Amino acid sequence: MLIFNHSSFLTFTLMGIPGLESQHLWLSLPFSSMFLAILIGNGAILFLVAIEPTLHSPMYLLLALLMVADLISTLALLPKLLCLFLFNDRDIAANACFTQMFFIHGTSVVRSALFVAMAFDRFVAVCEPLRYNTILSHSLVGRLGLLALAKGVILILPMPLLLRRLTFCQMVIPHTYCDHMAVVKMACGHTRPNRIYGLFVILLVVGLDLLLIGFSYGLILQSVVRLNSRDATCKALNTCSAHFFVILVTYVPALFSSLTHRIGHNIPPHAHVLLANLYLLLPSVLNPIIYGIKMKEIRHKVAKCLCRGSA
Repeated sequence: MLIFNHSSFLTFTLMGIPGLESQHLWLSLPFSSMFLAILIGNGAILFLVAIEPTLHSPMYLLLALLMVADLISTLALLPKLLCLFLFNDRDIAANACFTQMFFIHGTSVVRSALFVAMAFDRFVAVCEPLRYNTILSHSLVGRLGLLALAKGVILILPMPLLLRRLTFCQMVIPHTYCDHMAVVKMACGHTRPNRIYGLFVILLVVGLDLLLIGFSYGLILQSVVRLNSRDATCKALNTCSAHFFVILVTYVPALFSSLTHRIGHNIPPHAHVLLANLYLLLPSVLNPIIYGIKMKEIRHKVAKCLCRGSA
């Protein structure tokens, strides 16, 4: 067995989707389409928020931060994936691999923290509407954004640092990107600290964030039930529905993907890898669509821009 040390000088090989290597060229079509959809959709929302003063409210500023996180995650993943599918460019240096891992997993943590901030925003909007502008100031939004960024950096930075101490016996990663657990499985020797820390991050991020989000929406529902006006109830539920759909689309595949790495030994490798890619890309594709459909202000601004362009 060959043993490779000095991770700074190593080169890993990305297998792509195990068992579907012959289909990589065809698979590049849907992934290229998703890449374009993410760039156009998220870019359009960011452009609208930037140029329209009426969209400079805390809710839309948090949405813009979410779009930025989606774009960074996509740019960390898809260029290398498409090079692999289109040009069979499989090699990735260890430092580049660890950097990709940091940005992909880091933006996932940032995205989750932003969902908590957005749930808090909706809680204040529904439960304390008269104090909304006082509580959700622009400075608070900025601090929430910095807190989400700090959380992503602090929790994910130890992952590549812990990997650098390992000795690797295998260099072919059966994945389309440098997923943390996929790289850990390439190492020989004592990887228990890496596995425990990875599980700790998942439980802390998904568990704690989902608890806070659930708590916020529980209080929102409690306030909605007390409303006597049917119109007010519908308006309150409508303002939260977009966030609920996005959270559902994000967390369900993420939890399933994480669990299959640890206990899903009977799931085919290609199914797991495809799911891991969809968990990263699907929210980024759907977020602009969901928010564009559910948020009246964005619909109106898009219609206004289209009419102005056609004129």
